[in-house]
Amino acid sequence: MKKGFIRNIKPLEILTEEQIQAIHSNTLRVLESTGIRFESPRILEFFKKNDCNVDFEKNIVKFPPYIVEDSIRKCPSSFTMKARNPKNTLVIGGNRHYFSDMPGNWTIDLDSWKARPATKQENKEAVIVLDALENFDIFCAYTPYFEVDGIPPEMSIPESYAAKIRNSTKVSWEGSQKECEIFIIEMAKATGQDVMGVGLPSAPLTYYEDACDSLSRYIKADFPVNIACGVMMGGTSPASIAGSLVSFNAEVMGGIILAQLTRPGAKIVVEDSVLPMDMKTGHPVFGDITTALHITAFAQLYRKYEIPTFADSGWTNSKKIDFQDGYERAMTALLVALSGVNVNNLYGGIYGELEYHPVQSILDDDIAGMIGRYIEGIDVNHDTIASDLIEITGPIPGSFLATSHTRKYFRKERFFPKSADTMTYPEWINLDKKDCIVLAQDRIKQIIENHIPEPLPDDQEKEIEKILAKARKRYGSI
Repeated sequence: MKKGFIRNIKPLEILTEEQIQAIHSNTLRVLESTGIRFESPRILEFFKKNDCNVDFEKNIVKFPPYIVEDSIRKCPSSFTMKARNPKNTLVIGGNRHYFSDMPGNWTIDLDSWKARPATKQENKEAVIVLDALENFDIFCAYTPYFEVDGIPPEMSIPESYAAKIRNSTKVSWEGSQKECEIFIIEMAKATGQDVMGVGLPSAPLTYYEDACDSLSRYIKADFPVNIACGVMMGGTSPASIAGSLVSFNAEVMGGIILAQLTRPGAKIVVEDSVLPMDMKTGHPVFGDITTALHITAFAQLYRKYEIPTFADSGWTNSKKIDFQDGYERAMTALLVALSGVNVNNLYGGIYGELEYHPVQSILDDDIAGMIGRYIEGIDVNHDTIASDLIEITGPIPGSFLATSHTRKYFRKERFFPKSADTMTYPEWINLDKKDCIVLAQDRIKQIIENHIPEPLPDDQEKEIEKILAKARKRYGSI
């Protein structure tokens, strides 16, 4: 099993109990009085049979509070995601903190900073890099790249998942379009691993038929489902953080209720993907501190529900790997971890979901390691307090350098980054003044040359290719 990081410090709490209850009670009010729109006749009938109030003309379902509360209680507080190599199996929930990546539509040129579609080889190498990084735990949907040269759009998700299966033994959660989840589920079963699906509402307060079908298929296959809603504050939700929390919470509750009525005890995570809107341009603002505030409150609410959580930290407003990119992602990622979220979507993404680069993933591995070390906290016991050693060593000329205590603890207490510039000034001058981007490029080269992912057994490889062939035939890609 992959441990990830164990949070041994108390999570951030920025809301009072009264404020948490106000958000929850107003969520119940929205669900009972306003309701959720479901664009699926099958789902409307399903809710009607389960004692919900359904308006078939307006496609609106209104939920009695007891159904909402019962669905929350039925969600497991943690669950296991089985990897094809047991060392990468995850336990999601509780005080465990894992790291995932962020998607990008294109790769970028590190000299011109211009974006372009990635090649199949670049996509493969980006997966291999993530497979090699020790602090990276689970692939995000649509990653590393949305668009890969030579792959038709309708095959992007199945081909992307196949590339991850072939070049990594780490688990994934995957997206959905045109019922492609059918093939994702088949590939996961063929390789003996779990995959996390999606059931994505559309803000405000709507589920389209494809989202309902995706959620239902994954739940019936007994795979976990990520319910995430991309929201823009002031556009598709209220501009206030509290109001946005209520509308967002009502939206994802619609999916939670559908999942628990379909299969009581269904494995659910909820992901916060809420961003403020730039009122001058209408575009989402990435890397904004408002997002971190929203996530911290969201995490506190879902700890109350005892439902595992994801949150997005790795999208910034910068269009290149620079200081702005660094401070926006690092600050958000740290606050996501401190808030108690279980999976932190950090690696590789640069501007929104438009750009991804493995150099950024290399740098993010250091950020993840620093954050992980922080949330593990400080071990205070007789040995670490070291009062006996302090007494024996005494004042100057005493020194702690040559003691067994120093040998025991100096590695344990620190985190050692692998791509940061930690050289002295003379060393830096003599080594061509390399910065972190050049050092990250050097590390990528070493990984591609030396890291060999665990291959699929021949029978599983043949089965994956058969499933892809079915998908290509269905979508007219052959």
